[in-house]
Amino acid sequence: MSESDAYDRASAAAEHVRARTSLRPRIAVVLGSGLGAFADGLTDAVRIPYEGIPGFPRSTAVGHAGRLVVGRSGDAPVAAMQGRVHQYEGYSADEVAFPIRMLARLGVRAVVLTNAAGGIDLDYATGALVVLRDHINLTGRNPLVGAHDERLGPRFPDMSTAYPRRYREIALEELRRLGLPAREGVYAGVLGPSFETPAEIHFLRTIGAHLVGMSTVAEAIAARQAGMGVLAISCVTNMAAGVLDRPITQEEVLETADRVMGAFIALLTAVLPRIAAETD
Repeated sequence: MSESDAYDRASAAAEHVRARTSLRPRIAVVLGSGLGAFADGLTDAVRIPYEGIPGFPRSTAVGHAGRLVVGRSGDAPVAAMQGRVHQYEGYSADEVAFPIRMLARLGVRAVVLTNAAGGIDLDYATGALVVLRDHINLTGRNPLVGAHDERLGPRFPDMSTAYPRRYREIALEELRRLGLPAREGVYAGVLGPSFETPAEIHFLRTIGAHLVGMSTVAEAIAARQAGMGVLAISCVTNMAAGVLDRPITQEEVLETADRVMGAFIALLTAVLPRIAAETD
């Protein structure tokens, strides 16, 4: 779809969601593979299947429920995406970015992107929660390609502060308060869906990546174009190829996500109201 079409469709989708709830969230969270349980704890919640939102792409990936939940985390109104779509499902980068553009039209000013990632850094244990300070886009695709619509934001958004320091500091403070390791890292976004080879992981480590995954990058770019603040948190659900002498499976990814769910929910519960207050 063109950027102009994307803006109009995102506006229509936002109006549909706005009609379903009186809450007006300023912050949203995108919940990655196996991490959707956080949204089940929101209060005063309205749950809308993606197929019920006009123009919204439908998730086909395992571990992604495919619902938008608008509710409260503490006193803060939050829009939570239980699952996302990926380019490896056959969606374009523009289609992957559509939910972020819809959230922007809904009035969201900050988004927390979460994902399940492979650990490249040997210091990361499986189950670690890592705050992203930067990313490397190796998908070969960008959601801003094509005819430009200035209503979506600038044609050439600055990505030098894609993940603002203040949001990262909040997340790191809350990790320490929870007694968890407070670490930052660089995320390499790849197309997938196959897991990487040991040689590819060696290459990614060489160019400065600490984590690798198949999401987040297109969403972060679209959010920055829209002027939204971005915090991204990776859950290391498996060690990348060649790090350990065993095969990588999707089952391991989901099992690890389930194991760390308590810490993950506690972190989001602490972080979201603080970032929401920063948007006022």
